[in-house]
Amino acid sequence: MIIWQRSVKIDRSDVSEDFVDKADTIMEITDYGILHNCIGHTFAIKYSGKYIGLILLGESVPWETDPPEMKKEPFYRLMGFVIDKNYRNKGIGSKALEISIDKVYNDFGIRPIALGCHKDNVQAAEFYLKHKFRKTDYLEGNDIYYLRYPEK
Repeated sequence: MIIWQRSVKIDRSDVSEDFVDKADTIMEITDYGILHNCIGHTFAIKYSGKYIGLILLGESVPWETDPPEMKKEPFYRLMGFVIDKNYRNKGIGSKALEISIDKVYNDFGIRPIALGCHKDNVQAAEFYLKHKFRKTDYLEGNDIYYLRYPEK
């Protein structure tokens, strides 16, 4: 509970809630996953003794708007990823994302990963492209789907 209380204080005041869920929303989704026995993890990102971010990566519950190619096999969904504004552009988010993906792969198996990125969130889109996600033509509301397939 202490981690949760500290995580809700992550400063993301410079990012619209249309772009990224708040920490409490990420924790609500985490609770849903636990309640429904979904596999995956929610990671609290700690740097220099302070909680500065959250990542939720887990088993995908199918949505009607999922790209057709994602309906062919089980996949993970990156449901939440937020880093305190004072710690962005320092490589921390990149490292945290890759460690999170490796941990989920090691614990639950390797699967493709899908995420939604708001169509106007250019900085996040560039970040995901840098991390081997590819942009699709599919939308969920204002979010564009990005997909990452495991390296063979």
